[in-house]
Amino acid sequence: MRFLLLIAAVLPLGGCAIGTIASTAVDVVTLPVKAVSAGVDAATTSQAEADQKRGREIRKAEEERGRQLRLLEQRCRRGRQLPADDCSLVAPR
Repeated sequence: MRFLLLIAAVLPLGGCAIGTIASTAVDVVTLPVKAVSAGVDAATTSQAEADQKRGREIRKAEEERGRQLRLLEQRCRRGRQLPADDCSLVAPR
């Protein structure tokens, strides 16, 4: 009777140990694949990432162009043009 109780108590634990060992084996086997794919992801740029970067560059260039135009307008309004300024580009206010 005690023997049956002992077997009944050990069987559920044996399944856990086998599952844990199997899970660990899968993790060990897939680790190199995960490491390589992470390296490839870090080294390459997706099309979406490239598009986002290009969009940021365009927005920065437009902001700078707008800032330069506002400064040009300000200089032309105040009569303090630089030799390279073309005040005909700026509409009078």
